[in-house]
Amino acid sequence: MRLTWGLRRAVQVRPDGIATIDGARRRSWREVGERVARFAAALRALGITPGERVAVVAHNCDAFFEAYFGILWAGAVIVPLNTRLNRRELAAQIDDSGARALLFGTEFTETAGALRGLCRGLQTCVGLDAAAAPADHGFGQLVAAHEPLADHPGSADDLAAIFYTSGTSGVAKGVMLLHRNLAAIALNLIMQLRADEDCVNLHCAPMFHLGDVGTFMATIVGGTHVFVRQLNEDVIMRLIAEHRVTHACTVPAVIDRMARHPDAATADLSSLRLLGYGGAPMPAGTFELARQRFPKVDFAQGYGLTEMGSHTYLEPRHHRAGADPEKRRSAGQASYGFEVRVVDADGVEVPRRTVGQVVGRGDNVMAGYWNRPEETARVLVDGWLQTGDAGYMDEEGFVYITDRLRDMIVTGAENVYSIEVENVVSRHPLVAECAVIGVPDERWGERVHAIVVTKAGAALEFADLDAFCRGELAAYKCPRSLDLRTEPLPRSAAGKVLKRELREPFWKDRDRRV
Repeated sequence: MRLTWGLRRAVQVRPDGIATIDGARRRSWREVGERVARFAAALRALGITPGERVAVVAHNCDAFFEAYFGILWAGAVIVPLNTRLNRRELAAQIDDSGARALLFGTEFTETAGALRGLCRGLQTCVGLDAAAAPADHGFGQLVAAHEPLADHPGSADDLAAIFYTSGTSGVAKGVMLLHRNLAAIALNLIMQLRADEDCVNLHCAPMFHLGDVGTFMATIVGGTHVFVRQLNEDVIMRLIAEHRVTHACTVPAVIDRMARHPDAATADLSSLRLLGYGGAPMPAGTFELARQRFPKVDFAQGYGLTEMGSHTYLEPRHHRAGADPEKRRSAGQASYGFEVRVVDADGVEVPRRTVGQVVGRGDNVMAGYWNRPEETARVLVDGWLQTGDAGYMDEEGFVYITDRLRDMIVTGAENVYSIEVENVVSRHPLVAECAVIGVPDERWGERVHAIVVTKAGAALEFADLDAFCRGELAAYKCPRSLDLRTEPLPRSAAGKVLKRELREPFWKDRDRRV
């Protein structure tokens, strides 16, 4: 399936249905379909041929959505850029992808101007909001100036997008996803979430990230997209009430802030069917508070990577009161049509409840890394993606992620999984957020080190945290040292704590691979 087929279906079956909401502006699926086809024609007029890459740096908005599908409609490849990167990082990704055209939102006007000078092959800039410099053209003007183009007659195996990884383990790599990869992820989520045309999806994740699952899911069912350029917990709860949002998928850190919001108990979330999360495990303390604050909302978890989106799924029933608490700690079971295994260092599947590396295969798995055949061969072995995640599987196929392999702490002869420790530390009443890492120790090689951001005005003593942890953890798993911080922990665009960044000062000039 090509992704544009989903748009064509929405136009066909719900032509007058509301497709997009951006502030006071609403557009029907008929209008969106025509604007997409017109922008595709404009791209062709600008010399963008099928297979060429088009980069986008913008916050979530309806123009980004239309441009996204317009690029695919023209048979080109979208390169959504992380808005948090600096200009040289953005330029490196534009050059690596070979993109000749850049689309940008008004907030990135200065950035786009700088990129024109930094990028070797960049020839055309399009402003999503206006044609002001450094834009050669404005998105709206291009849409108005061209007649609709027929959808490109390509195949499901055509390259659709290059998503650059966050680079938490080094230099960012371009993940190549085909039309069928993204379609498989979207169709799977439609089945898992029971989404239909009544779906009103709030884009809580940035559209440059694969975690914004609603881009294709809500389109295929002919639902409604709600966009806003800047999100926080206040805006999320306001938009849910204002637009009767039914689905919102975000990261645990955002859910934590929503649950702690002073209006959490009184906010009108009556329309919200599902609050999904992914990108990182949800600490037990966060989940318990969120379920208490939002008792009528279902929760669901998706586990995956940019290289292999939404590979397992933990259903709402496993989050409800009375559900098996062990299952709630898992990442769920393999999603429909996908396979998952836990293997040893030789790639041999290990017995149930034995820790190994989680690997997966299916139509959601990337085609490879852009221009990096050796790295592709390293992570794609006989069709199985090597995730780099340590975990185990129970007798019913529930997958438990114990840690990233590089985040596992080896203290003495014992393995300590940081997630397990974080789940306990996060439940301490004075802790707002935390991360657990391994730091150098002369006696044990590594020791368990907790980095904690306390709640406002709280004073946490190490002895207090130690006593709290020893009530639930073996002594060797408990933090041996504590770092208290007032600033939020560094996170990637997916909401993952950047443990590499936290570890780096401790391991400078030492042997451990950070």
